[in-house]
Amino acid sequence: MAIGVYHFTVAAENDGQSVKTYLRRACGLSARSMTVLKYAGMGITRDGAEVRAHDIVRGGDALILKLPVEENEISPVRGELNVLFEDDRLLIVDKPAAMPVHPTKVHQLDTLANIVAAYQQERSEQYVFRTLNRLDKDTSGIVIIAKDRITYSLIRSSIRKTYYAVCEGLITEPGTVDAPIALAPDSKIRRQVSADGAAAITHYEPVKRGNGHTLCRVTLETGRTHQIRCHMSFLGHPLAGDDLYGGSRRYIDRQALHCAEALLAHPEPQEILTIKSDLPVAFLQILS
Repeated sequence: MAIGVYHFTVAAENDGQSVKTYLRRACGLSARSMTVLKYAGMGITRDGAEVRAHDIVRGGDALILKLPVEENEISPVRGELNVLFEDDRLLIVDKPAAMPVHPTKVHQLDTLANIVAAYQQERSEQYVFRTLNRLDKDTSGIVIIAKDRITYSLIRSSIRKTYYAVCEGLITEPGTVDAPIALAPDSKIRRQVSADGAAAITHYEPVKRGNGHTLCRVTLETGRTHQIRCHMSFLGHPLAGDDLYGGSRRYIDRQALHCAEALLAHPEPQEILTIKSDLPVAFLQILS
């Protein structure tokens, strides 16, 4: 394998389809990826010859897709990078708390993207920083980075994540919060449950209790901004350390939220990857 290079063998059931139809429907490529390949020059080839989007494929045809190299414009800054998995398609890392994922006006050189840019330089690689999941600055855990746009489009719908959260109060039964979320009218950051918000569904399950707190395993059906933080606060169980949503910083100075597991369908080879990140020691210390 190589970054941005893909091999597809046309199945008999796709015989007679156009290249565009085959790659969009059978392979899952996005419209944007097709456009990039179209103008790449030898972006899609068969037996060494370039093919166009409207050309017909036959069962057994071997198509090679080659994306152009994309320049990463993020400033490289050396830093510690805890790599959980890496190949030519993906870089999966364990992000610490207090680190933004992407540069902002306030954070230009202290983000995960900056460290990954330096890591690329060390390995003589070049790819745009595309994350397949988002974590708040003070949420720790797994961040999945696609090394090319095809990987991004093939994997993004397959990812299933599990979070662990330390919530204030004692939770004794598993449950589900099905409540829409919208931006709070008095804030540019904080979310709230609102009838006119976007649909949001959160499943939670208590794992361990102690010291007036509950460690919960949390999974999501939707991916709204601050969804877990907002929903648990709505239940009356804000996350420890999450003072934006009513939590206390007595035991921890950031929201006690960690992305601990991710399952995803790897495109080449076609297999399910399970990635895990250890629970922060501080979470268990709260319970004791």
